[in-house]
Amino acid sequence: MTAGSLFLVDSHCHLDLAHYDEDRAAVMERARAAGVGLIVIPGIDVAQCRGALVLAEQTPELFVAVGVHPNSSGGFGPATLDELRALAAHPKVVAIGEIGLDYYWDRVTPAQQAVAFRAQLELAAEVGLPVIIHNRDASDDVAVILEEWTGNADFRNSRLAARPYAGVLHAFGGDVALAERAYGWNFLLGIAGPVTFTNARQMHALLPMLRQERLLIETDAPYLTPHPYRGKRNEPGYVALVAEKVAGLLGETPAEIARQTSVRSIAFFGL
Repeated sequence: MTAGSLFLVDSHCHLDLAHYDEDRAAVMERARAAGVGLIVIPGIDVAQCRGALVLAEQTPELFVAVGVHPNSSGGFGPATLDELRALAAHPKVVAIGEIGLDYYWDRVTPAQQAVAFRAQLELAAEVGLPVIIHNRDASDDVAVILEEWTGNADFRNSRLAARPYAGVLHAFGGDVALAERAYGWNFLLGIAGPVTFTNARQMHALLPMLRQERLLIETDAPYLTPHPYRGKRNEPGYVALVAEKVAGLLGETPAEIARQTSVRSIAFFGL
């Protein structure tokens, strides 16, 4: 797919990581050539958030979500929350994330992950920013926490509740039932590189059953590299491959999927 007049948003890309230290400028040029006009860098920990903001200050296309990833939440406490609150006031910050639960890697206890998750959800409602949710092998517990959060008075009375969308389930790998619950929370679903894998039959069958008006596209670069580059480092320009595959599965043109997901991303992040 050629870029042409496409405008794409990579709604989740770790462009600040060391994977790009040697050629970040070239990666950005390839992204621009592919039609990528906006990139959101999600948070992993406080120090990484600060570094991402420095990079975003230097690059007009880059914006940042601040948050502590569940696998980095072992030392999370009130001081961490205060630091995130201060960072969230930066004009380049457009979301709280990526936050959530990860039961695949045994790095932080589920109980401690839940403490950090709930605290950061409360922060998102407080500051009026949408959330980017990480969920790995933890769908049931993620759903319980999100339903409690979106159902409480603090959320319902917050600025966040008045935004077009409250959050996104990043790199969605759930089923129709989870998707339906997410719509009830006023959430979007992030579709990433695995949708392009030739053996991803379950995802190929699932995508047409999802609400098209609730989809975002992302790379999660440097991870989840799409076909035909699977096994190599991912980069933001490859979000065009995700758009192309989504378009094929939904019977749309890549240009239309790029348009829809970009308009939705801009509304979601308030860009």
